[in-house]
Amino acid sequence: MDLATLWFAIIAAFWLGYLFLEGFDFGVGMLLRTLGRTDTERRVVINTIGPVWDGNEVWLIVAIGAMFAAFPGWYASLLSGVYLPVLVILLALIGRGVAFEYRGKVDSDRWRSVWDTVIGIGSWVPAFGVGLLLATMVLGLPLDADGNRVGSPLAAVRWETVLGGLAFLGFALVHGAVFLTLKTEGEMRTRAKAIAVRTLPVALVPMVAFLALVHTREGAPWTVMPLVAAVVCALVAWFAIARDREGISFVGLGVLIAAAAVTVFGSLHPNVLPSTLDPEHTLTIADTAAGPYALSVITWVAAFGAPAVLVYQGWTYWVFRKRIGTNHIPPVKVP
Repeated sequence: MDLATLWFAIIAAFWLGYLFLEGFDFGVGMLLRTLGRTDTERRVVINTIGPVWDGNEVWLIVAIGAMFAAFPGWYASLLSGVYLPVLVILLALIGRGVAFEYRGKVDSDRWRSVWDTVIGIGSWVPAFGVGLLLATMVLGLPLDADGNRVGSPLAAVRWETVLGGLAFLGFALVHGAVFLTLKTEGEMRTRAKAIAVRTLPVALVPMVAFLALVHTREGAPWTVMPLVAAVVCALVAWFAIARDREGISFVGLGVLIAAAAVTVFGSLHPNVLPSTLDPEHTLTIADTAAGPYALSVITWVAAFGAPAVLVYQGWTYWVFRKRIGTNHIPPVKVP
């Protein structure tokens, strides 16, 4: 395998890490007001991801940064082609991060309510936007011969990319509910389980529909296998959470999003961004890859840096692995 193809696979793995980790992260934010009926319960919900949410977002930076380093042409055409949606995603993520930090700075119900709303918006909007971005990546943009987008700044917003946005949105909602079932106790765990059981069959329908669309339009014969695996994992996750096997359900959803990533990036390869105007303008791995020396340098950097990051993040999750309940939340102390 040449270095360019290797880095295509690495970038796919980075995106998978982001979708899995930030998936339940967004889902927790989406369910903040639904599951947290009191301020103490909402603090429990936030604390389930408090030690890890910022580390989860690093995977997005790494995925985009790797695209810039290994495939500058891919990075330039995709990010400039979806500039406005990406800007909205970034603004929502910034607001979400600020809300986590500022929510407890003033002992006021109204103050906390405002920031809770920002957390909700900062979870729903990026989840949809990231799905739309990845759908655009695999289904294409109207590109000319120079790799520039033709037409409106919202050319990426089409029914099929909206379906991709709904696919990740639904997955994140269910993933967050199952994660909260794993991380909370007592009545909150019971409510989180009820939400997961009720929403999973409906929320994952857009994911299955989107993967079927990708396979039909861009896929190869072999991509039907991860598509089938995704459907099976969705059923396993549903039956498992209904039987109080939240660990199995969480793993099932993880395998589902892995199968989805294999379907999407497997269907995309050897292209990196199709052109909906003319197939001749489609960007490929060979067209957009950096030079051999640059690929060699970043490969060595990744070989030493990636394992350290994985070990550190794994250690963080291990340290904060225990369940959280309202009895663990101390009284509010405002500086």
